Amino acid sequence: MINNNVKYIIVLLILILSEFLLASPTDSLKIVLGLSKADTNKVWTLIALSKQYVSTDPSQAIRYAELARELSIKIRFPKGDANSLKNLGIVYYLQSKYIEALDYWKDAGIVFESMGDKVGVANMLSNAGAVYFNQGEDEKALEFHFKSLKVSEETGDKLRIATSLINIGAVYYNKPATMGRALEYYLRAYSIAEVIKDKYLVGTATVNLGEIYFAQGKEDSALVFYNKSIKAYENSENLPYSLNAIGKVYAKRGDFVKAELYQKQAFEIAKKLDARYDMVQSLNAIANTYKLSGDKQAALQAFKQALETGLQIKSNYEVKNAYEGLAQTYASLADYSNAFKYQVLFTTIKDTLYNIETDKKLSGILFNFEINKKKGEIALLTKDKEVQQLYLRRQKAIKNVTIAGLSTVMLFLFVVLSQNKKITKAKKRSDELLLNILPEETAEELKTTGAARAKSFAEVSVMFTDFKNFTQASEKLSAEELVQEIHNFYCEFDKIISKYGIEKIKTIGDSYMCAAGLPIENKTHAIDLVGAGLEMQQFIERTKEDRVEKGEPFFELRLGIHTGPVVAGIVGLKKFAYDIWGDTVNTASRMESSGQVGKVNISEVTYELIKNKFHCTHRGKVEAKNKGTIDMYFVDRPV
Repeated sequence: MINNNVKYIIVLLILILSEFLLASPTDSLKIVLGLSKADTNKVWTLIALSKQYVSTDPSQAIRYAELARELSIKIRFPKGDANSLKNLGIVYYLQSKYIEALDYWKDAGIVFESMGDKVGVANMLSNAGAVYFNQGEDEKALEFHFKSLKVSEETGDKLRIATSLINIGAVYYNKPATMGRALEYYLRAYSIAEVIKDKYLVGTATVNLGEIYFAQGKEDSALVFYNKSIKAYENSENLPYSLNAIGKVYAKRGDFVKAELYQKQAFEIAKKLDARYDMVQSLNAIANTYKLSGDKQAALQAFKQALETGLQIKSNYEVKNAYEGLAQTYASLADYSNAFKYQVLFTTIKDTLYNIETDKKLSGILFNFEINKKKGEIALLTKDKEVQQLYLRRQKAIKNVTIAGLSTVMLFLFVVLSQNKKITKAKKRSDELLLNILPEETAEELKTTGAARAKSFAEVSVMFTDFKNFTQASEKLSAEELVQEIHNFYCEFDKIISKYGIEKIKTIGDSYMCAAGLPIENKTHAIDLVGAGLEMQQFIERTKEDRVEKGEPFFELRLGIHTGPVVAGIVGLKKFAYDIWGDTVNTASRMESSGQVGKVNISEVTYELIKNKFHCTHRGKVEAKNKGTIDMYFVDRPV
C-alpha cells in the first residue's frame, strides 16, 4: 500500500510535469528556476530567461541577466559571469545605449580572456565593432572587426569567421569606392553560413547581398536575396531591416502601397522591441516612400521624427539620411530657407563621415591585417631556410671530402644535363596536363604558391545538362559503346564551350556542368552560355535524326541555366578539381531538372540579362524541388 505522503508527492509531480509541458518556453524556464538550487544550472536558467525577454521586455532581460551575474560571482563561475555581461550588452545595444553596451562587452571580454575562451573574446570584439559602425566611426569599427576575424581564424570558428566577414563587408559597403570589396566579403560569409546552416548568418549575408544588387540596379536579384533573408530572419529582432529593404524596392518601382506596408510593419516590430536604431531606419524609409509618392507633408513629418530619434541615439548615418530627405523635400516645396538649412547640415555630416583621410586609414588597416596574418608564415619560411642552409653546408663538406677528381665532376655534369632535359620535358607535359584540368589563372597560382585561394564571383552563369533516356539507351549498348557515345558527346560539348570562352567544371555520369564569367569575369557570360546551350541542343537533335534513320538508340538532352554569385576554387588534396559552390549552382541544377528535352530552360535572372539577344517563351512560375516556384523561360532563337 502507498502511504498518503507518497501519494501527495506523486500527484504534485504529475501536476508540475503537466504544467511544464503546457507552458510557454518562458514559463517553463520559470518553473525550472523555481526548482533550481543556487548552482551553475540556475545561472544558465537565468541567462536563458534573460534571452527570452530581450525581444519583448528589455527591463526583464536586464533583471534576469543581473541576477545571473550576481549568482555567478557568488559561486565563482566566470563563464556565467561573462555570458551575463554579454547579454546585458546585447539588451543595451538594441536600445541604442552604446556606452553601456560597450562597457558590458569590454568587461565580458576581460573575463573571457582570463578563461582562455578565444571564441568569447572574438564575439566581444565583433560586438564592439558593431557599436562603432552604428555611430559612423568606420575606422574603429573595421579595426575591431579585423581583430575579431584574426582571433576567429586562430580558433577555426566558422560562425565567428562568417560574422566578422559580414561586419567587415558592411563597413566597406558604406564607401562607394570599396563596394566591390564588400561584395567579396559578403559572398565569403554567405558560403560559410550555408555550410553551417546558421539562419541568422544566412539572413544577414543575404540581406546585405541584396543591398549591393539593389545599389547596382539589379532589383530582381536584390528581391531574391531580400526574401531569403526574410525567411531566415523569421521571428528575429533583425526582421525590420529586411522588411525595410523590400519596401525600398517597391518604392523605387512605384508600388507605394506595398512599400509602405512593408516599412510600417518593420517600424511596428522595431517599436515593440524598443530597437530605436531600427525605428529610425524604418522612419527614414517610410519618409522616402511618402516623398516619392508626392505626399510631401507626410514625408516631412516622418523625416523629422527619424531625425529626432537619430540624434538621441547618435546614429550619424541615419541622421545624414534624414537631413538629406528634409533638404530635398523642402526644396520641392519651394521652401528654400529650410532647404538650405538642412542641406548645410547634410553636407557637414557627410563630410565628417566620408573624409579622404579616413578612407586611407581603412585601406591601411586592411594592409596591416594581411601583413600580420603573414608573419607566422614568414617565420616558418625563415626557419625552413635556416634548416636548408645548414643542410647545404653539410652537403658541401661531404662533396669536398668525396670528390676524387675532374672526371667525377664531368660525369656529374653529364648526369645533371641529362636530368635537366628529362625534367624540362616532364615539366612541359605536367603543365599541359594541369592546364587541361584547371583554368590557366588557377594553374599559375597553384604552380607559383603551391596553393590556390577560393575566389568569390558576384555574377556568373551556370549550366547543367542531362540525358533524358540514358538508362534505356544504355540497356541497348555494351559498356564500351556507352562510354564511347558519352565521350563523343562531351568532346563536342567541350568544343562548343571553348568557342564561347566558357569554363568546363565537371561531368558526373551523364550530367555535364560548365560556367561562364569565371575565372575571368565578364559581362557577356549569360549570352555566351545561352548561345552555347542552343548549339548543344542543335547538335543533339542532328545526332538523334541520324540515329533514328539508322534505327539506332538515341539520346535527348535537358539543359538548364541560372545566373548568380558563386565561390570557386580547388577541392581536395589528391586528384584535385576546380569546382564552384553556392545557391546559384543548386538553382541551375533545378533549371535542368525542371526543363524539357530539346529546350534551353533559363531562370528569370538569366532572362533579364539575355532578353535583348534572344527570343524567349515565358513558361510562368514552375515548381522546382526545394526552391518553391520560379519564373522560367525557354530560349527559342537569337534575335
